[in-house]
Amino acid sequence: MSTDRRLISQGSVFESAISYSRAVVQDRWVFVSGTTGYDYATMIISNDVAEQAEQALQNISWALREAGASLSDIVRVRYLLPARADFERCWPVLRRHLGEVRPAATMLVCGLADPAMKIEIEATAFRSTD
Repeated sequence: MSTDRRLISQGSVFESAISYSRAVVQDRWVFVSGTTGYDYATMIISNDVAEQAEQALQNISWALREAGASLSDIVRVRYLLPARADFERCWPVLRRHLGEVRPAATMLVCGLADPAMKIEIEATAFRSTD
């Protein structure tokens, strides 16, 4: 089994400004950083929390594909929201993407780096193959 560490960048301004990777691959594990609803190509973010959740999961899916994994490999997810009341609006999006996966999950209410951000999602995946 390889012990090489691989860093994955999506090219967001946040990654370079704060010095972090969108994801880190270590052996069969993939650790995806807290990911928001920004479209990193345009740096546009919706005002709608459900649309932000959708974009965040698309961003996570991209990072996982780069790592040789997919959403179905997620074993742990954390949802971070500034407004507790917004979480239920995200449930249909979360069910659509993770309903069959059913990862271990935690939701936390906390401040996020930018007031435009209404949800941040962090994921850990275990790749079925190396």
